[in-house]
Amino acid sequence: MGGVMLHGWLILDKPRGLGSTQAVSAVKRALREAGEPKTKVGHGGTLDPLAQGVLPIALGEATKLAGRMLDSDKIYDFTVGFGVETDTLDMEGAAIAHSDVRPTLAEVEAILPRFTGPIEQVPPAYSAILIDGQRAYDRARAGEAVEMKRRAVTVYGLVPSPTPHPSPEGEGSKKPLPFRGGVGDDTPLEEITLTAHVSKGTYIRSLARDIAHALGTVGHVTYLRRTKAGPFRADTAISLDKLGQAAKARSIAQLLLPLTAGLDDIPALAVTPDQAAALQQGRTLTGIAASPGLYLAQRGTIPVALVEAVDDIVRVVRGFNLMSKEEDA
Repeated sequence: MGGVMLHGWLILDKPRGLGSTQAVSAVKRALREAGEPKTKVGHGGTLDPLAQGVLPIALGEATKLAGRMLDSDKIYDFTVGFGVETDTLDMEGAAIAHSDVRPTLAEVEAILPRFTGPIEQVPPAYSAILIDGQRAYDRARAGEAVEMKRRAVTVYGLVPSPTPHPSPEGEGSKKPLPFRGGVGDDTPLEEITLTAHVSKGTYIRSLARDIAHALGTVGHVTYLRRTKAGPFRADTAISLDKLGQAAKARSIAQLLLPLTAGLDDIPALAVTPDQAAALQQGRTLTGIAASPGLYLAQRGTIPVALVEAVDDIVRVVRGFNLMSKEEDA
């Protein structure tokens, strides 16, 4: 690899049972095996170990954009199993409530509009939210009664999923959806799979719990897959097996998306060599005719900085140390 440090995004299709921090460690191991120079690695949005799907992994200078991924919208497919609520709101927890009530597809579809748009939800007690400096799940596991505060989130879309999902018993087999009878089917459902497009901070486990309660029953998440995180979708995601193969072949760079892939919604702002040098030093630019907002300042094709334009003044929001590296290469 010539000792050139990698900068950009690896989009993992995270498997069930692996935590986000473990996924970062797996990428670091793959980079070492591939003989890549030591570089910073971070993830752009936590996925629970039981969840699977799109996990953006930032390398090098792209780690400066990982925080933007946390603020981005997400899309999930998830299955609500009716009849049992657990303390964790997923399959990991202990049962805390039971119900014999089973909704029909028509009943589910009738209540989904209640959970679309701006809503409030109570996060799960088993979550990473800090309460007085301690993670909520640590307090919950210690047997404390954890009081979680309601939070405002936005659900942009919530519909029954048209796609079968892998059975928990085996990732290779496909499990048919429980509502093949179609709209208006009055067959009681043991479970239903939904697709949700949500804002940052939305807890799918809370959404599943609240949907079940609105249907006069209880439920928990039995399947959860993230299919989109910010600009990154499942069709660009790679498995850990594919990453491992690329590490052995020393071809990880071929799997890497550019740093700018995390900024596809940000317009470019061309800068001169002198302006680029000023931005690299953290100085502001004046007399720049640009509409107010965020821009990606670029010298040619080289990202220089994420900048904000206000009143003909451009200031640095995030600087990238790529310009001199590219010039020296």
